[in-house]
Amino acid sequence: MKRFDYDFLSEETVLNTALIFKALADPTRIKILFLLSQKECSVNQIAEVLDISQSAVSHQLSYLRNMRLVKYRREGQALIYTYNDEHVINLLKQAIEHAEH
Repeated sequence: MKRFDYDFLSEETVLNTALIFKALADPTRIKILFLLSQKECSVNQIAEVLDISQSAVSHQLSYLRNMRLVKYRREGQALIYTYNDEHVINLLKQAIEHAEH
């Protein structure tokens, strides 16, 4: 059998890409990332804007933090979140734009 030479992706790249799409596969995480692409927010603000529990927001933020898609800074007692990956935000916005057409 003849072997063809192609530029294939490394297994690490494939896995990391799949993990990004997995993170974007959840409706709540999409909403959180889209909101954070517009402004920095505390957990309370996110919960209020999205009308979901603070516990649910915290759970999703923990997942997004572990994926290094969001970051935070401390402001007094509050943690203020923002997105951490411009590439993923661009991907998210392109997917939203595609879905709206």
